[in-house]
Amino acid sequence: MALFIDTFVNKIDRKGRVSVPASFRAALSGQAFHGIVALPSFKYKAVQCAGIDWMEGIKARLSTNSDLFSEEHDDLTMALFSSAKQLAFDGEGRVQLPEDLAKEAHIGEVAAFVGRGEHFEIWEPQALERYKIEARKRALEKGRTLRNARADGQS
Repeated sequence: MALFIDTFVNKIDRKGRVSVPASFRAALSGQAFHGIVALPSFKYKAVQCAGIDWMEGIKARLSTNSDLFSEEHDDLTMALFSSAKQLAFDGEGRVQLPEDLAKEAHIGEVAAFVGRGEHFEIWEPQALERYKIEARKRALEKGRTLRNARADGQS
């Protein structure tokens, strides 16, 4: 699975194309689809993105963790897969950012790409900076930490 780190701000051209950061494209190399999958975030005014393997992983988790044809399964598959878009890279590493996704995230002439581990998000840059400040403040106030993994794989 790809790993996405760092933050990049790129201009969107008049045709709605934006360059995906080179390190993000490199993390996606070798996947079945030469591009990204993008969908509206469930939590933020942002666009969630990753490689096709991420969507395949979501499909697998849905199959394992919810009953086929259950209301939960139907709701999640409708919310996730019906809104997802496959955005192919052009020869310069750009994608065409769909107008509906840009509008949902309030993205205008510039877009901020932020790594979130196994996926990344595209934000309006000022909204991202506000969120980063708030998230860091909450993490510090609540003493958020990660457990150390033991050598035997248990935590």
